Amino acid sequence: MTGPVLSLRGAHAELGGREVLHGVDLAVGPGEVVALLGANGSGKSTAVRAAVGRVRLTAGEWELFGTPGARFRQWARLGYVPQRTTAAAGVPATVREVVASGRLARTRLRPPRRADREAVTRALELVGLADRARESVDALSGGQHQRVLIARALAGEPELLVMDEPMAGVDLAAQDVLADTVRTQAAAGTSVLLVLHELGPLEPLIDRAVLLRDGRVAHTGPPRELTLPAQAPLHPHADPATAPVKGPLDRWTS
Repeated sequence: MTGPVLSLRGAHAELGGREVLHGVDLAVGPGEVVALLGANGSGKSTAVRAAVGRVRLTAGEWELFGTPGARFRQWARLGYVPQRTTAAAGVPATVREVVASGRLARTRLRPPRRADREAVTRALELVGLADRARESVDALSGGQHQRVLIARALAGEPELLVMDEPMAGVDLAAQDVLADTVRTQAAAGTSVLLVLHELGPLEPLIDRAVLLRDGRVAHTGPPRELTLPAQAPLHPHADPATAPVKGPLDRWTS
């Protein structure tokens, strides 16, 4: 397609009765890697959750792959990695079982086929966990849990990969794995949207950076043009988007 694979236009959103987004415009083009940045409470996680249908807009437009979000049904085209959480959510499971759940949007209720098993294996290899595939996720470190969640999203072979704060609280090894994963996906033509509190090792991979301030777009352009105000340093946020809001993706991300 020639238009954006994801777009918000004039997006307004409220959480807890308070308006968090004030007319945000955000777009990701085919094969583009976009970083969404902002200081504590700037609204960046609310924006990305709105972009994947987890926060409802009170005004504005939302589209995925050229289709209005409310009518979009091809969820297998989208891979979503939520803010850091445990990979199995308290349910006993192996690493491979959790990653394999990322194929559900494609397989639905049919038994997995060879292509499904191969996709899961590739995803595990991409994040460096192929040797831990049979282990319980409970045995993993926090950074490894994050890699499992990324692999789960990759197993669905998405055309658009959205990751909310994938670098937060992970060690340098996990950051390097993430950078390699983004590089591989971008080289394959996958569109990527990343919510970040700093660019770090991902900066060379970013095509465009969007800076939010107080729920509004303050800057958009190449990362080298981004100037961060001294009074609003980027750091792990306490965005009100962390409140649970059910949306279309809950059927396969929860």
